[in-house]
Amino acid sequence: MSSLSKLPRRTALTAALATLALLAACGSSTSASTKNASSTTKSATSTNSSATSATQLYVSLGDSYAAGYQPTGTGTGATTKNGYAYQLPALVTAKGYRLQLENFGCSGATTTSIVTQKGCDPRALGPQGVPYPGQTQADAAIAFIRAHPGKVALVTVSIGGNDVTSCAKDANPIPCVSTAVDGIKKNLGPMLTRIRAAAGPKTTIIGITYPDVILGAYLQPTQSAKDLAKLSVTAFQSVINPALAAQYQAVDGTFVDITKATGAYGSFDETTDLAPYGVIPTPVAKVCDLTYFCQYTDIHPKTSGYTLIAQQIAAAMPTAAG
Repeated sequence: MSSLSKLPRRTALTAALATLALLAACGSSTSASTKNASSTTKSATSTNSSATSATQLYVSLGDSYAAGYQPTGTGTGATTKNGYAYQLPALVTAKGYRLQLENFGCSGATTTSIVTQKGCDPRALGPQGVPYPGQTQADAAIAFIRAHPGKVALVTVSIGGNDVTSCAKDANPIPCVSTAVDGIKKNLGPMLTRIRAAAGPKTTIIGITYPDVILGAYLQPTQSAKDLAKLSVTAFQSVINPALAAQYQAVDGTFVDITKATGAYGSFDETTDLAPYGVIPTPVAKVCDLTYFCQYTDIHPKTSGYTLIAQQIAAAMPTAAG
């Protein structure tokens, strides 16, 4: 079962992203596929014949982003219906979909636990989430998809952000992060292959990445913190996102670069005035505005941040067949 201590993933992920930034700075994991990290493998105007005017099923898998976790500011929080998976069905009606959400997301999930850990603490599930005692999240979702042939129009996956957290306290964080990224490739690819086999070629599979919350470190007074914020962008572009993108593209899925969509790749020379922080680089202001990191040092999106993610997924979806 998931431990509730895994839900926020605040300090650990901050430190882990710091090691990723160091890794990227060393150039040891720079990938030629970086330029493809924000691309999709399907056109938003193509036709998905598995979606019709009748109600279709939407299967959501993943971690606390999939479950819709939000903090309260008092060190606690809960999953909410503000999450992107809950907002998405209404956003895609204009494309001809009538989606019914089946949310298997579990806060704290990693690409290892999603395929090896049985069950999810009920408090870590999203609101009205699907319980799966005795099964892994991946097995439960795949069994559901197989039990509803031709009915699943969409599968979304948010996973990988927690994989590097174990490196936060490692004596040798850079090799640890390299191993963690290799684990993402090892675990995510086979799971996606199984999902594609269960769903068939017509089901849309969309994977997302994350906002670069470590940009919030720029607000700290030291130059080293500001340098880290800048390096974190390289970490996402050169390490995390290429590793994720390749897995989705390999199964004819779509990868949505949320890091880019939340403004992380913008110029630090462009500034804006954001209360109460004053004049700061626009990429930093955007992550402060869309997530709770600058306010609570929490990695999760505000409702507006989840809305942006849902909008990006909706834009990547093909138009439903008439």
